[in-house]
Amino acid sequence: MKQMPAFTTHQKLVITLLALTQFTVVLDFMVMSPLGDMLMKSMSIKPNQFGLIVSAYAFSAGVSGLLTAGFADRFDRKRLLVFFYGGFILGTFCCGLANSYVTMVAARIVTGLFGGVIGAISLAIVTDLFDISQRGRVMGFTQMAFGASQVLGIPIGLYLANAWGWEAPFLLIAGLALVIVLLIWFILEPVNAHLAVQRDKNAFLHLWHTVQKRDYRIGFAATALMSVGGFMMMPFGSAFAINNLHITAEQLPFLFMVTGVSSLCIMPLLGKLSDKIDKFRLFATAALLMMGVVIVYTHLSPHPLWMIMGLNILMMGGIMGRMIPFTTLITGIPDLSDRGAFMSVNSSLQQIAGGIAALIAGMIVSQQSKYSPLEHYDTLGWVIVGLTIPCIFLVYCVSVLVKKKLAKGAVAHVASFPVEA
Repeated sequence: MKQMPAFTTHQKLVITLLALTQFTVVLDFMVMSPLGDMLMKSMSIKPNQFGLIVSAYAFSAGVSGLLTAGFADRFDRKRLLVFFYGGFILGTFCCGLANSYVTMVAARIVTGLFGGVIGAISLAIVTDLFDISQRGRVMGFTQMAFGASQVLGIPIGLYLANAWGWEAPFLLIAGLALVIVLLIWFILEPVNAHLAVQRDKNAFLHLWHTVQKRDYRIGFAATALMSVGGFMMMPFGSAFAINNLHITAEQLPFLFMVTGVSSLCIMPLLGKLSDKIDKFRLFATAALLMMGVVIVYTHLSPHPLWMIMGLNILMMGGIMGRMIPFTTLITGIPDLSDRGAFMSVNSSLQQIAGGIAALIAGMIVSQQSKYSPLEHYDTLGWVIVGLTIPCIFLVYCVSVLVKKKLAKGAVAHVASFPVEA
């Protein structure tokens, strides 16, 4: 087991601010799943249309990331974060004002244009301020946003939606994010060390130099493939639980809350474990666990609530067990001068792949009426398994690349010290 360096006070502050930021961005995206059944019934939306609502965010986020990738390393990362977070707040507020299928799609596009870049900027900040030996723990804490959104955000959002309509959760997220962006502006120090090592004067040339590097493309491919499999089940999670597993609207918040609590407990442990053992080994183990649980869950019929909760906890453990070591490995690929561009392109591919996954899922899944069971949901499980197998191989390639880079850096570091006679 490796000894883990401690965090400074400023690093702890950065982790807290980034975790809060991720909480609102993740909640805005994750809340679409539990609100899915409510939205589909209130707006008379079919599964393929709801898949397009989810995809609208993902595709616009992907396009935005590609357009901004060339500029991502030319500005203070703090200022970039504040700018895009402000646009995300505006888009989320518009979601709360949407009154039709068309206006909801438009609002999700605006939200995605700004929100889809925030994760990339946050990763670039983490990579700039934390050594790779610390990043597993950082990812464990920042990815707690997924668990916190399920423990606090989604149950509260569903409660507000049941009381005042589905619009209420979006307005709540926008209000909370407004407070967080003010904290970032007044508390976070500038993150601009990368500006001193910029070589490309032209933003588009910088983007081209980033995407043409072979090592970077391997990381991009792994991200895209993992995202396609990871996003397929999400859009129809609540509809499947309610219409197929007979979970009631009152039980649904409790289901998400229990799953979220387990995530809050699991993720810091996975983060520490990722810094102590081989990251690929942890990823592969979690991927195998997820594959098994996904097959069981997507073929599930009505069962007791405790059993459904148990399967959701196991599935979340598998998903987080993949995400934390994989994200940590990805941060080890780019050079300092390329980090913003690399993270932006990587985030774009993640969002676009997720959008494609949601569209494919919408074409596979069908529903005869608003209240009938979802059909062909089990097919999604087999598709996810089929995509996960080659993904494991690509992540292995990423792991080899990162180890070679770390070894090369260690040799260069030793060579930089003078040898005493």
